[in-house]
Amino acid sequence: MTESPEQEPAPHRQKGRVRARFARLFRWWTLPVWVLVGAIGGAAYGLLAPRQYTATSYAIAVPAKEAQPGAALGFAQAYGRIATSDSTLAYARVAAAMPVRKLRSQVRTETSPDSPMIAITGTSSRPGEAADIANAVADALFVSSNQVAKSTGVRLLSFSQAIPPASPTSPSARVATAVGGCTGGLLGGLILLVRPRRGDRSGARGDGTAAPETGQPATATVVPAPAGEATGKQRGRV
Repeated sequence: MTESPEQEPAPHRQKGRVRARFARLFRWWTLPVWVLVGAIGGAAYGLLAPRQYTATSYAIAVPAKEAQPGAALGFAQAYGRIATSDSTLAYARVAAAMPVRKLRSQVRTETSPDSPMIAITGTSSRPGEAADIANAVADALFVSSNQVAKSTGVRLLSFSQAIPPASPTSPSARVATAVGGCTGGLLGGLILLVRPRRGDRSGARGDGTAAPETGQPATATVVPAPAGEATGKQRGRV
């Protein structure tokens, strides 16, 4: 005979409730643990990663008198693409005092579809070197573009030279810690949402007792026949 939840012993029910409370507490502790892990990782990155400085030099494409105004915009896009080419970097490596492979990884260019402006940005762990990289690539681009200015009808002029930055662009330890904590909290929240609950799998209540089931099929009870009737049938067969 199966005991109902009301007939179970009191210590057993109390033990089930305590177990369920500890399970819920452990499940919700996942979120602050992930926040702490993310914050520690962000703080370690902010303290151990080298500081990065960026400096930007600007150039502008100017059309000649006989050239169309829209030509400067098109050539600015083209010069922005060839600024990081092998020919331009091979000329700039002397002024930047570094090989072409390293120079290519520390310089980038940006152009605008609405303005004939070219931004050449140098990146380095030292502020002075970052400015030298941007100015060296810009000077190399001036030389290569102005050599064909008579044919293209567009000249490249220096709009603003790069100067050593006063502060790094890489995130500080405080910002990296905050970003790491937010990332850890997001991962912890996703784990809580994706993780299946124990009550959903086993159908148990929050207090550890089994949930009552409804609509159970009726079970047939087999009643044995009287002994005398069974003996009479056996004799009739004989």
